[in-house]
Amino acid sequence: MAEARQVPLPGLEPSGNEVPTDPSLGTGPGAKAGFRVRIFGSPQFFHLWLTQVASATGDWLGFLAIASLAAHIGGQKGAAAAVGLVMSARIIPGFFFGAASGVIADRFDRKRVMVCCDIGRAAVLVTLPFVDTVFGLVVASLVLECFTLLWTPAKEASVPNIVPASHLTAANSLSLVAAYGTMPIAAALFSLLAGISGALGKVDAFDAFRTNQEGLAFYVDALTFLLSAFMISKLTLPKNERKASADGRRIDFGQAFHELKEGWKFIFVNPVVRAVNVGLATGLVGGGMLVPLGPIFADQVLDAGTAGFGLLIFALGCGVAVGVVLLSVFQSHIPKARVFTLSVFGAGTALILAASMSALGTASLFVGLMGVCAGSVYVLGFTLLHENVDDELRGRIFSALYTLARFCVLIAFAVGPFLAAALGRLSQNLFGGTVDIGSVSVAIPGVRLTLWLAGVIILGAGVLAVLSLRAGQTYHPPVRGQSPTALDNFLLQEGVDLVSGLTAPITETRRSYEREAMEHEAEE
Repeated sequence: MAEARQVPLPGLEPSGNEVPTDPSLGTGPGAKAGFRVRIFGSPQFFHLWLTQVASATGDWLGFLAIASLAAHIGGQKGAAAAVGLVMSARIIPGFFFGAASGVIADRFDRKRVMVCCDIGRAAVLVTLPFVDTVFGLVVASLVLECFTLLWTPAKEASVPNIVPASHLTAANSLSLVAAYGTMPIAAALFSLLAGISGALGKVDAFDAFRTNQEGLAFYVDALTFLLSAFMISKLTLPKNERKASADGRRIDFGQAFHELKEGWKFIFVNPVVRAVNVGLATGLVGGGMLVPLGPIFADQVLDAGTAGFGLLIFALGCGVAVGVVLLSVFQSHIPKARVFTLSVFGAGTALILAASMSALGTASLFVGLMGVCAGSVYVLGFTLLHENVDDELRGRIFSALYTLARFCVLIAFAVGPFLAAALGRLSQNLFGGTVDIGSVSVAIPGVRLTLWLAGVIILGAGVLAVLSLRAGQTYHPPVRGQSPTALDNFLLQEGVDLVSGLTAPITETRRSYEREAMEHEAEE
């Protein structure tokens, strides 16, 4: 069991505190510091980044193709319901399988896990052109998401082993670019495939392969994952030692449950990890509301319609890009923990100011500023986790973060529109939809009030992150034989309660397995 240890806060630690990295990085004495080393930190991470580009392009291409196919299957009347049901299937596995995926990433060879996941995704995708029902798409989406949930923590846990500590911030910036910068590439490729499918449709020999636009997209998507699997197989990554149980069993449900609980306990005990999870996950409750409420805000408040919403999204993307570039340039000169919390506060403040604007130009400016802060929060949050979590726990910590983030985004997507409608009615009944501040009349529709509340939630996440980091400055791990403090007991109990709820199915399976083993021994 990996005990909680005292971790110096980034930006406060003495110089020379570096994360151990793989000795084969090619950055030691006599190594050639070429382009790949200067930008990516090591040739190994450059190759891993290329695999992420291929994998992310495939993810976005498959996302578009599945949504398009679901709409076609649903027909004119049922298209919206079909798309919503299929997209929900991409979210649900994270709540039930996300935590377990971290245990797998920590117990098994991560390179093999990633290769198997890519091959598995490719195998599912080549069957999708022949799926003609919404149920088939839902099943395929569930399986694809399970493979993705395994691939992601394995990848994140591998990064600090192949990147020097001085390049971790740049590495996470590049990972963000690979994850989201490939979306327009996939969209353009999906559009291009429409023309290609038209040409192939004139050849009768291709009819059996269903080479329409969606079918071609699935085939290309499968090729991207096979390419990713091939490139990962050539990487040199440290192998994880598989932990065996005392009786020699290869799979021990009891040990898996213990490791899962150990990872969640570390989140509640370690102040830096706790601050990052609070700042990222809780902040997403507020920031996530911008997605469903953005079109309404652009239409009702800014009077800019769909084009205005497109400009807001463009400003947000440009802001994220600026934040990523700035961090890459100044990564060695900033206290990461302090900048992380300041960025959370900045994102919340920018959202409140953007929601207060009634002109598209000024609203876009503040949305862009929010993007700068949001990009910084993402990159620095991942960097802090990479620097402050041991390799044996890293997969579980990242899987926990993704589970919390999915839960918070789902809350934002589901609650945001209803909250806007409720606050809109309340505003209309109490104030007639406007308030007078001096000689200025300010409209307070429900969407504006909800976005203000979203900004306040982000600010609250920043406060919680600061409190956690301040607690970390005086944090000392419990000494053997010394009684834990009331705060330690509270945090550990909260963590145990949360883990118990998430892992109830695993616990029941373990107990059933143990009962069968005892009955078998009694019969013998």
